[in-house]
Amino acid sequence: MSRHRITVLGECVADAFTDSRRGTHGELALRVHPGGGPANTAVALARLGTPTRFLGRLSGDVFGRLFRAHLAESGVDLSGCVTAAEPSTLAVADLDDRGRADYSFHAEGTADWQWTASELAAEPALDPDCVHTGSLALVRAPGGAVVEEFLARAARSATVSVDPNVRPLLVAPAAYRERLTRWCELADVLRLSDDDLGHLMPGAAPEEACDRWHAAGVRLVVVTLGAAGALVSLDGARVTLPAEPVTVVDTVGAGDAFTAGLLHHLGGQGLLGGRLGALTLDRAARACRFAGRVAALTCSVPGANPPRVDLLTDWPG
Repeated sequence: MSRHRITVLGECVADAFTDSRRGTHGELALRVHPGGGPANTAVALARLGTPTRFLGRLSGDVFGRLFRAHLAESGVDLSGCVTAAEPSTLAVADLDDRGRADYSFHAEGTADWQWTASELAAEPALDPDCVHTGSLALVRAPGGAVVEEFLARAARSATVSVDPNVRPLLVAPAAYRERLTRWCELADVLRLSDDDLGHLMPGAAPEEACDRWHAAGVRLVVVTLGAAGALVSLDGARVTLPAEPVTVVDTVGAGDAFTAGLLHHLGGQGLLGGRLGALTLDRAARACRFAGRVAALTCSVPGANPPRVDLLTDWPG
């Protein structure tokens, strides 16, 4: 097992997928899987062999119990989680014929967004090599500001990774745009999808966006482009990598798995724990090739079900 340690902070969401089977009275059947971008990333990291600690506000309801079992079974450390009185967040995903998910959310007053400063006050003392966060927990009130303050403290000693994971049905893209410059000041790694890019900088080329975010402070920007691969940009030096060939079942959790693969590989090379001072474009590209393999394997099975490390034994290192 790798020696590096990563803390992931964010939400757990119950992903309910529509089922084509209908009951005799017209009711809609749903399949419920544990999800949420940060939780998916934590699971993927732990399955790859990275010691991973998850900081989440987990409800005591049936979904919260599902989250705890899923995370623990994958080897994620839950000792920093808060047992929350509020209910869990529910996302209903309707999959199209290409496996892409269209979501509706049930998230008002739920556990994930209620962070207080006291709940996170002691966590940076654990001194992880990397802190990863993003998605709704970083932008949604009232807890988003508390999570951002946590990042500022953690950045004193840890590499910081952010995945905006824009969800316009819950938070207007303008709210992400207002905070993104600050996140780039705090972050060393920014991983986002081409869909995120379209919400954050409509009409902008990925290269233009990368340059703007580098100017704001983030060193490594990776834009995943679906079937077109990924753009890797380190301080403005860039390379575009092809996508891994895969028969897609669905794309749920693919971006989260990519982020996990990227951070796992960087940590395995001893590059986490600061401002990525030893990172080169070649090393970043190699990490992203590995991340693409992890994402492809996730797309080959239903739901956010990232691979365990034994499925990657053919990877050259």
